[in-house]
Amino acid sequence: MNVDLSRAKWFKSSHSGGGQECLEAAHLGGGMVGVRDSKNPAGPALVFTPGEWDAFVARARDGEFDRP
Repeated sequence: MNVDLSRAKWFKSSHSGGGQECLEAAHLGGGMVGVRDSKNPAGPALVFTPGEWDAFVARARDGEFDRP
């Protein structure tokens, strides 16, 4: 999938502690969501379809990705 991210408006979560280990997200056209490392804004970004993003968020809320 090739998505133009040049006009994306990146933001950090309000839950971000302001430290160095942050992710930034951007709402893209067509319901897509971009995610990147805030320390490397020129680096690669992941792009999720609406269904993929919804599934990820639901599993994160359910604690599926919590550390043991």
